[in-house]
Amino acid sequence: MKPYNQEQTKKEQVEEMFDNIAPTYDRLNHIMSLNIDRIWRRRVMRIIRRAKPQRIMDVATGTGDLAIAMARKVNEAHILGVDLSEEMLSEARKKIKRLELEKRITLEKGDAENLTMVASESVDAATVAFGVRNFENIERGLSEIYRTLRPGGKLVVLEFSMPKNRLVRWVYRQYAHRLLPRIGGMISKDKQAYTYLPDSVEEFPAPERFAEILKGVGFKSVKLSSQSFGIAYIYDATK
Repeated sequence: MKPYNQEQTKKEQVEEMFDNIAPTYDRLNHIMSLNIDRIWRRRVMRIIRRAKPQRIMDVATGTGDLAIAMARKVNEAHILGVDLSEEMLSEARKKIKRLELEKRITLEKGDAENLTMVASESVDAATVAFGVRNFENIERGLSEIYRTLRPGGKLVVLEFSMPKNRLVRWVYRQYAHRLLPRIGGMISKDKQAYTYLPDSVEEFPAPERFAEILKGVGFKSVKLSSQSFGIAYIYDATK
């Protein structure tokens, strides 16, 4: 595959990358995480379910795994899934149709930093799973989500992080920078995408710093929960 155009914005590069890897994304995700990503998503879903929302927005919904989980477990809630990649949404539509969840989930192609299709204070809860680190401007994206939430609404973010423990961090880096690009490239035919993914984790703000960013755009009572030795974190924030 040709390299991504260096003159593209990050947003354009991310859209092209996920369009390219969409057909193999789910299989690779579950294989490479040993299905731990499913456990993390269930924990996010349980937090959302306790809030009893009627309207949920899943930003960077990708192939729809979290949106589908919430549609099945959060009674009567309607989920709007938004993603920059049309090919990822195409994969999500196939799963949603197969599971007969079309009445519960609506999908829209859109930019997290410009959610023009969503009115202010119209959403009870919002989620982002492994998508915030792909925002071109993190503060702008979080501010847009904040705008759409009603007062008292909840945002739950699931995102990768660099483990603090030295041994765990060393093992993680060996896996992420050596093994992941090889396997990902072999299956998806896009090694560059699976080089970008671990690099984006390294560049993402540390958990405490990200919590401060959430507070900086207006969220309050931000709770952090380390997952699997700090490989990922769940952030639970209230407007």
